Amino acid sequence: MKIHHIAMICSDYEISKKFYTEVLGLNIIREVYREERKSYKLDLAIGEDYVIELFSFPEPPQRPSRPEACGLRHLAFSVEDVGHKREELVSKGLTCEEIRIDEYTGKEFFFTQDPDQLPLEFYEM
Repeated sequence: MKIHHIAMICSDYEISKKFYTEVLGLNIIREVYREERKSYKLDLAIGEDYVIELFSFPEPPQRPSRPEACGLRHLAFSVEDVGHKREELVSKGLTCEEIRIDEYTGKEFFFTQDPDQLPLEFYEM
């Protein structure tokens, strides 16, 4: 029917929480600390849509995250104004690639990354 959520494990919970809420502007649905697992679980949304479960675990193993590594290639967000979103993220200290044009759709997009180097794409609606 549709994707329910995307689960991600971060290396530093407070840094990732700040990034996804303050830099990207996702809304907190709920935040739970699970003592038995020494783990936070932060449910985040964009608008009314449930989007990301952000987890912390003690000493999670590293995993390659370049766009061409096996596994999740990138997380893409749709935005109305790609140029405005890029300027906003650059003003918040992020390094963003230059805007590109999708050769098949003609839509604009660019990439940046989260604190764990997960590639993030912002794509014109």
